[in-house]
Amino acid sequence: MSSNLADEEFEFDFDPRYRGMLRLLGVKPSNSMVTLTAGNELRVRFGRWRMKTPVSNVSGTEVTGDYFWAKAIGIRGSLVDRGITFGTNTRRGACLKFHEPVAVVGVRLHPGATLTLVDVEGFLEAVRERLDQGS
Repeated sequence: MSSNLADEEFEFDFDPRYRGMLRLLGVKPSNSMVTLTAGNELRVRFGRWRMKTPVSNVSGTEVTGDYFWAKAIGIRGSLVDRGITFGTNTRRGACLKFHEPVAVVGVRLHPGATLTLVDVEGFLEAVRERLDQGS
């Protein structure tokens, strides 16, 4: 793997309509970020919630969108596919699938995650580049 990797940070895309509700959950732009670390780890910080996994655990990526607000805003676990959503808008997000499910809050394992970021395409491109470098 290339040794010139640096940390890359990606901001969540906060829709003004949901900022108040998210603030009640303790989720604000100042404490919510996704980082691809120089050590090739994916780290999600969403208010008090955290998720981390090696980038090599990502098995698939795609852009998804047009979510129903009640299923997308805040931190949400899906009963259908057991995925986790870190949601700040209903427009679009980066959907990741994992080889091995990842713990959030240390209890439930999630086979995928959706992240509603400002630069969805740039984030997914950075993940794919790191996966290509690791193979």
